[in-house]
Amino acid sequence: MLPTSSNYNVHFFMFIYIVCIVFFYAWNSFCQENTTYLDELDLKNIRQGWGEGPKKNLSCVGNPIKLQGTTYNRGVGTHANVVFYIQLNGSASKFEATVGIDDETEGKGSVIARFFGDNKLLYATHTLKGGEEPEKVYIDLQGISTFTISINDAYDDISYDHVDIAEAFFIMTNGKPELITRPKEDPYLLTPPPPLSPRINSPRITAVRAGSPFIFRIPCTGERPIQFQLEDLPEGLTVNPEGIIYGTITNREPKTYTVKIVAQNQHGSDQNYLDIVVGDTLALTPPMGWNHWYTHYDRITEDIMKQSADLMVSSGMADVGYQYVSIDDCWANSENHRDPMRVGPARDDNGNILPNKYFPDMKGLTEYIHSKGLRAGIYTSPGPKTCAGFTGAYKHEEQDAKQFAEWGFDFLKYDWCSYSNILSPNKIENLKKPYQEMGTILKKLDRDIVFNLCQYGMGQVWKWGKEVGGNCWRTAGDLGFELLQYHEVARRNARYWEYAGPGAWNDPDYILIGYSGDASVMGEPKPCPLTPSEQYSYMSLWCLMASPLFYSGDMTLLDEFTKNVLCNPEVIEINQDSKGIQGHPVVTNKEKNYEIWIKPLYNGSIAIGLFNLDEIEQNITVQWQDLGLAENQKVRDLWRQKDLGIYKKDFSTTIPRHGVALLKLSTH
Repeated sequence: MLPTSSNYNVHFFMFIYIVCIVFFYAWNSFCQENTTYLDELDLKNIRQGWGEGPKKNLSCVGNPIKLQGTTYNRGVGTHANVVFYIQLNGSASKFEATVGIDDETEGKGSVIARFFGDNKLLYATHTLKGGEEPEKVYIDLQGISTFTISINDAYDDISYDHVDIAEAFFIMTNGKPELITRPKEDPYLLTPPPPLSPRINSPRITAVRAGSPFIFRIPCTGERPIQFQLEDLPEGLTVNPEGIIYGTITNREPKTYTVKIVAQNQHGSDQNYLDIVVGDTLALTPPMGWNHWYTHYDRITEDIMKQSADLMVSSGMADVGYQYVSIDDCWANSENHRDPMRVGPARDDNGNILPNKYFPDMKGLTEYIHSKGLRAGIYTSPGPKTCAGFTGAYKHEEQDAKQFAEWGFDFLKYDWCSYSNILSPNKIENLKKPYQEMGTILKKLDRDIVFNLCQYGMGQVWKWGKEVGGNCWRTAGDLGFELLQYHEVARRNARYWEYAGPGAWNDPDYILIGYSGDASVMGEPKPCPLTPSEQYSYMSLWCLMASPLFYSGDMTLLDEFTKNVLCNPEVIEINQDSKGIQGHPVVTNKEKNYEIWIKPLYNGSIAIGLFNLDEIEQNITVQWQDLGLAENQKVRDLWRQKDLGIYKKDFSTTIPRHGVALLKLSTH
């Protein structure tokens, strides 16, 4: 029997219906299979501002994710500052999440989350605060290849910034999202090569106490040999052919000697002035040098120290003002150590501290360093043990200080370490006590020893560090544990700018570029994880803040890029400015994610830093009126050592991701 038209239609529509049902379930299954949650990605290599790293489906401290009373089963708990770079390859259609501060902070903390696609800002939250409603985020990702989630501290410190990215997922049309490393940036050189003709560099002022031996290597770039001629050099001082001034000033009265220096070679000449101030205050500009800690840790030897002194000269670092070659921990003896050469008695029968076998001749070491025109630094603790477990100065403070002076050291880093076993650090008088004692002892010595307080900022040391005899003091913990947070560290340090000045400097820790070791395991040197732009920003911040400039990378692995960052004389001149004002941020733009820092200079000019903190290149404009400046400012690019012109009301420039424009302004 042939099918009728009616039966045919019924069968046809049944077929279409079944196909639609199958297609619907297939499509629904396809969509479900391509929903990928952020917590499914491999988060192990993400580094954040505090804590071990982001946690899957938990807050950053391991509690259930909870935002304004609502518990979320899925999400990522992390901590500002943090960035996620995610490869999508154009295969995502959207991203959704709920972002806020976890309830565990009890109302504390604040962050801003910014979302980028292929170097364009897609969305930014308002300032998310603890105790407030989280923000729901819906982002169209069609056609986006690389997606970036950047969460910053809202410019008010990372404390309690426990941020949750709850119920965060991608809808993928194909494939899966993948976490990738931060964008690679090839090294680039901003500092021009020094001219062959002489250039006399900073510092332009130095200090000595009456009757103390004096040594100063004239910082001067240019092709050697260079002939130095000095006028009005005080009686008792001599300059040798290498430009090293040494001796003891005969006149013991407080006085400032202004010495004219002329440097000449076959390519030309330069002249400048050096003020030698005889008085009680040392370190009239921030100390500059090299410290072994972040490279050699407990592997340091006398030979490495001598080699580093040689390299400070041959690399050109000494020619732009680096002076101190400093031993950190692990030069004394330990009761127990994996290296038997570092194990031995703490002291001799007379109570004198004993170096370990890697340092057989401390006096010979300082003489070697001094022969280069450089100064020598040493380390100890007021406690029984140093931080690495070596002999400390406890109950031998005066004896050890005299020993350091007899050996010939010029700088002392005094690290709190085990002193908490002697006195609790919960009282200001306890925090002051060991530093007051050592400060008094150092002033009685017949040798100048610059006093560096290392106690991690406890008890607001910036308020009393100078009072106890300190010349510089650490304002926070070891930067080696939070290097990627260098800008946040700088911002914290800059809060105390009013306490800094000649002879009294806020110290945010060392310059960790080039090759240095992982502080958490005292590791072997590895390349700096910061991008080139970040390294220029890092150095710019330290110079604007008038921070001590101690490089702590491997001197044997200095490359052209690292020297380019370390050895720009015009940038260093900002750090070594004799007025001694610490720079600090004066403009913070949360919407566009940039800062402008300012530092007044002795001659009336102004140094400013324009810092792009965003994940993309951006144009930044500075208005003179926002800085309290008059119209018609002459602008000089300090990194490029180039005059840019006269700008009437403002100046604009394009700055790369995490980069800087460091400028000097003077009224035309």
